[in-house]
Amino acid sequence: MSNSTAGDRRDFLKASAAVAGAAVTTSFAGAFAAGNDTIKVGLIGCGGRGTGAVRNILDAENAINGENPKLEIVAVGDVFKDRAEGAARSFKPKDPKSAFQKYANQIKITPDTTFDGLDAYQKVLNAGVDLVILATPPGFRPLHLEAAVRAGKNIFCEKPVAVDATGIRKCFELVDESKKKNIAIVAGTQRRHQKGYIETIKKIQDGAIGKVVTARVAWNSGGSPPIWFNARQPGQKDSTYQLRNWYHYLWLCGDHIVEQHVHNLDVANWVIGEHPIKATGMGGRASRPGGPNANPNEFGQIWDHFAVEYEYKNGVRVFSYCRHIAGGDSDVSETVFGTTGVSRVNNYTINNQEVGSDDRDAYVQEHIDLLNSIRAGRPLNELKTVTESTFTAILGRNATYAERWLKWDDALAANEDTMPKDLAVDADLPATPAPTPGAWRLPPKKV
Repeated sequence: MSNSTAGDRRDFLKASAAVAGAAVTTSFAGAFAAGNDTIKVGLIGCGGRGTGAVRNILDAENAINGENPKLEIVAVGDVFKDRAEGAARSFKPKDPKSAFQKYANQIKITPDTTFDGLDAYQKVLNAGVDLVILATPPGFRPLHLEAAVRAGKNIFCEKPVAVDATGIRKCFELVDESKKKNIAIVAGTQRRHQKGYIETIKKIQDGAIGKVVTARVAWNSGGSPPIWFNARQPGQKDSTYQLRNWYHYLWLCGDHIVEQHVHNLDVANWVIGEHPIKATGMGGRASRPGGPNANPNEFGQIWDHFAVEYEYKNGVRVFSYCRHIAGGDSDVSETVFGTTGVSRVNNYTINNQEVGSDDRDAYVQEHIDLLNSIRAGRPLNELKTVTESTFTAILGRNATYAERWLKWDDALAANEDTMPKDLAVDADLPATPAPTPGAWRLPPKKV
């Protein structure tokens, strides 16, 4: 939660409890359609996370208003027609056992509000929505955030919010603009809405382990290869293939340290209360399909392991690890070391004693907090914190590609822009090879 503590969140929830059972019409831009207290929601990006977020916000509204919901899903959009139409069908299931069945009356999507193409996001924003869910591949997030903010829409945006310095600068610019417009922006860093995390981190910040000295954060995947691939279809052009396999391409995903490990890095920033000032690291591509020197047009460009050391202004060091290599142990965790103790944050323990617990799915709780904040007229805005955490991951990625210390300010000022120019579906888009450790260099400063 932007510039807030766990105590602030609890105060907010107490204050907004009075509106938990009923919608309150507010006067700020983008809150509701004129004369209507029902929040109309549009989805941009119809993959698994997008459809999952729709289920989460419906569950959240059910927790708030029960059998008298005041929220509707009215539009969907995706680059690909089959994805958009598939999402619309999934929200109106014929199977009575579907999780969406009980929300059938809240699904108001029609063929006229089911959009596809690279401009589908604009069509969703123009479809009478009050709140938009942004769940496309993260390379598109700065563009879609800018359009949604300019349109005065409340926003739920998945993390990360960018994949390069140019996108990050855009997101930082949008922080002030969105606050001036009184727009709610809640990010997919759901740990910041998770009761056990909030309780544990508040105790750390209140001194339960003394002064924080260092931390270790990890997202190390083991077991079977964790990332999907969609086979290239006969005659399929590069751009379509890359969009269908977005996780494997840097301009879309930002590499797995950015797309996934951002969660753990966000916890580190939250605990310490600031972002790092520099980083260095090592890593590579050892076991991805096709091997270290795979043809990027078929197998993508991302690495499979990173080990990064971050330094913060107050002298704290954070050691970060993420890995996608089959056969190793899995480890998704955050551990904080202080002068008088240790906290395993993800286990909600301090010096091996449990200090926190959960009472609700955090993926639902973040939407409850979002909706309550809108209806209370006190919109949450998490764009600054999620942008800082996203750039923490980008900084670590670039420092690791270069295998040298890289300063936050230098990396942020770089003319790094990975979005293809004149992007079109079904176009030739040759991919560059995966970065070579130590040979990669930060682009020059943007003039």
